[in-house]
Amino acid sequence: MATYYYNQQANLSCSELFFWIAVDKTMEQLGVKDVGAVFAILAGQPIIPTRAKVAGATKGTSVASIVSRRILNYDLKVRLPMLTGASIKTLRIALTKNLGAFVGRSVPVVGWLIVANDVVRITWNTVTTYNAMVSPEDRLAP
Repeated sequence: MATYYYNQQANLSCSELFFWIAVDKTMEQLGVKDVGAVFAILAGQPIIPTRAKVAGATKGTSVASIVSRRILNYDLKVRLPMLTGASIKTLRIALTKNLGAFVGRSVPVVGWLIVANDVVRITWNTVTTYNAMVSPEDRLAP
């Protein structure tokens, strides 16, 4: 079995090399722009207590919902779909005519999409870099 060298570390096994490449690619990918993703996810969590709601509604509201409803308090002629729920298990689609409610509920979705994009990019860059450095028998399938 071959051993590898990476970032001043010698005699790395295939799995150790893959790990250190993944660490570097994660650090490259997660820049200042991802603070926005984390902010969007956290700002969209229903952590603020609210009045009583109808059965089946998500309990609580979020900072994003409160702010967007104040700034964008416009009722539209059409209903817009929005994802609701405090977790993946309770996720469902609801409709609203209020632009602020739509934006407030969309904020965490945007955050999760940014994070998903980061995960895909980190994985792709890690595997590509790893495969370029190792011998053919140690390469991972694309």
